[in-house]
Amino acid sequence: MHLSTQEKKDIFKKFGGSETNTGSTEAQIAMFTERINFITQHLKVNPKDFASELSLVKLVGKRRSLLDYLSKQDIFKYRELIKTLGIRK
Repeated sequence: MHLSTQEKKDIFKKFGGSETNTGSTEAQIAMFTERINFITQHLKVNPKDFASELSLVKLVGKRRSLLDYLSKQDIFKYRELIKTLGIRK
């Protein structure tokens, strides 16, 4: 993956509360968003990479289901996360 261990820890610390809290919904959504952005840039350069295209579709679906879960649990955290990550709805 393109992220170093320290970059991952920074993401988990910012969105999950601590570096070891990798299971929080917000941290997982943030990590999926980073991966989605990276794969999107890769596909702009390599448009015939169908394996990456499939993984992008799967990641977007996983992120969507986590966002739906978060919106049902806590709408204020959901709105804040959408605004922070720049995800349009």
